[in-house]
Amino acid sequence: MLGAKGTHPEERVIHYDLVCLSHVRWDLVFQRPQHLMSRCAHDRRVFYFEEPVIKPGPPRLEISYRPAGVEVAVPILPAGLSPPTAERIQAELLSDLVARRCHHRPVLWYQTPMAIGFTRHIAPRATVYDCMDELSSLLGAPPQLHARETELLARADLVFTSGHSLYEAKRAHHHNVHELPSSVDVEHFATARSGLLPEPRDQAHIRRPRIGYFGLIDERIDRALLASMAAARPDLHFIMVGPVVTIDPGSLPRSPNIHYLGAREYAELPAYIAGWDVAMIPFARNPATRFVNPTKTPEYLAAGRPVVSTSIRDVARSYGERGVCAIADTPEGFLRAIDGYFNEAAAVTRERRARADKLLASMSWNATWHRMHALLNESILARAEKTADGAPAVEAHAAG
Repeated sequence: MLGAKGTHPEERVIHYDLVCLSHVRWDLVFQRPQHLMSRCAHDRRVFYFEEPVIKPGPPRLEISYRPAGVEVAVPILPAGLSPPTAERIQAELLSDLVARRCHHRPVLWYQTPMAIGFTRHIAPRATVYDCMDELSSLLGAPPQLHARETELLARADLVFTSGHSLYEAKRAHHHNVHELPSSVDVEHFATARSGLLPEPRDQAHIRRPRIGYFGLIDERIDRALLASMAAARPDLHFIMVGPVVTIDPGSLPRSPNIHYLGAREYAELPAYIAGWDVAMIPFARNPATRFVNPTKTPEYLAAGRPVVSTSIRDVARSYGERGVCAIADTPEGFLRAIDGYFNEAAAVTRERRARADKLLASMSWNATWHRMHALLNESILARAEKTADGAPAVEAHAAG
C-alpha cells in the first residue's frame, strides 16, 4: 500500500505516541511486550499502562522511567472498589495521561482485551491487538474476557499473533491478522557461548549435569513430569529460574536435585544458561499451553544449548520438525532425549547448532518490530483516509 504522493508508508514520518495496555508487569520477566515497546520507544513516546495495584490513599497514576525509554504507568487504587468503579477511575487516569503527556494522538496497543473496559472513550490514531497468548485459558481468567476480545477484534485495525496456532485461531475473526512470532536477541544470548561469563553465585554450588529452565513458573509447568524426572535421576540437577505466579509455591515438587532460584534480570540470563548442559521446556499439555509459542525456545538455541521440550504445538512444528529441538512428553522420553545430547558426537552437535543458527538468523526482534511498524503505518494511513472521507476526528482524550 502506498502513502501520499506515492511514498511507501514505512518511508513517511507518521507522528504518534503509543499506549501499551498490558497484563504483564514490565519488571516481571523481559519478554515480547518489553522487546517490542523498547524498540518502539527509539522513535516516539511509549507509555506502558499496567494493571492496577491496590494501595492506601487516593487513586493516582505512578509513572516511572525505564532505561529503554519507556514510561511505565501503574494505576494505584484503594481497596474495596467495585469493578465498574475501578474501570471508571482507570479511564480517568488514562485520559489525564493522554491529555497531559502525549504529544501526538496515541496508538492504543492492547496486550489484553480486558483493557477495553476503560479505553472505549479514547479515539486513537489506530488500534492494535498483539495477541501473545490465549488468555481465557489461563488460571483466574476473568469471565468477561471472551466478550472483551470480541469487542477488541471489532475495534482493532490490526492484529498480530505470537505464533501459528494463535494465527489459525484468530484469522477467521479479523480481516487484518498477521503471524509475527516471538523473536530473539541473538547477540545477547550468544554471550553464553563465550566461556567468559562468571558463574552466578547461587548456581555455582550446584553439581552437574544441570538441566535448566527460565521463565514464569505457573500452571503451564508440568509439575508431575519434573518430579518424576528428579526422582528417576538423582544424578541430574534441575534448575528453575523465574518467579512463581498464579500457583501455590507449595504445589511445586521438592527434591534435593530441584533448585528454584527465583526471578532474575534479563541481563543475567546468559550467565545462568552458560552453566547448563541442557535447556528444557517442561510444559504441561493443557489449555494454558495450547497456543503458546515460548520466547525462551530461540533464546536457549541462541545460547548454544541443546533443548528438550514437551510437544507444545508451535515448538514441535517450528523447532522439533526442523531437528533443532528434541520433543518428548513422558519422563522416560524426556530423560532419553537428555542422555542423547550427552552422548551426541561432536560432528552432530556442530551440524545441529548450524541448523539452529540458520533458523535464528531470520528471527531478530529488530526485524519483527520493523515489520510491525510498517503494517501499523499502513493502518494509520488507511484510517486517516476514512477520516478524510467524512469520519469525525475525535480528540484522543475526549470522553465518550
